[in-house]
Amino acid sequence: MKKIIFICLLIIIAVFCYGQSNFTKGEELMMYNKPSEALEFLIRAMSDDPSSVTVYLYLGIVYEQLGMMDEAIAIYRRALPIAGNLSANVANNLGNLYFHRGNIDMAEQYYTQAIGFNGVFSGAFLGRANIRIKAGNLQNAVADYEHYLTLEPRSPQRNSIEQLITLIRSEFAAEEMRKLIAEEEERRIAEERQRLLDAVSASLQSVAESSQGISFGAESVEQYNGEFELD
Repeated sequence: MKKIIFICLLIIIAVFCYGQSNFTKGEELMMYNKPSEALEFLIRAMSDDPSSVTVYLYLGIVYEQLGMMDEAIAIYRRALPIAGNLSANVANNLGNLYFHRGNIDMAEQYYTQAIGFNGVFSGAFLGRANIRIKAGNLQNAVADYEHYLTLEPRSPQRNSIEQLITLIRSEFAAEEMRKLIAEEEERRIAEERQRLLDAVSASLQSVAESSQGISFGAESVEQYNGEFELD
């Protein structure tokens, strides 16, 4: 009986070590920028431990490096329900993939989901700000950029982001000025139109009143009191 238990323990240890070996090899090859070689070991590692979120993340990254975007999206979506404290990372990666595919709605959805999982996940704020610029949602983009800079005050992109924020705000100010000018012009035109209407109305009223005292003149039949004489 003890021999059987010992053999079972050996089998379990062997399986565990084999799984660790696949993951370790896949991770090492990935770190050495050999995604095509890492792929096989990471797929095996996922089979060895289907609950390892790290394996899913690594596998997704390898798929991205190999240009296999559909496969990367599929593996990240498969990982998301079990990602636990890595949920923000997985959702953010999905946001990045949809961003590069030009799918604005899905990208914003996953960036927002990442922020929901982790309210200080700076990369998701930056990604969502970029996608909102593409969508023309400038005010919310500025809010996300500012939040990102609050979380990452030493970001190497700080100067570029601040310049972009300044540009957007100047455009807002110019647009507000254009609106004010347009509103003022519309008000001036409306007032001028009303002044002309009032003037025409007053003129017509004056004509109507004065016409009541005018004699009929040639339009009336004159009375003749003399007698007709025949030659």
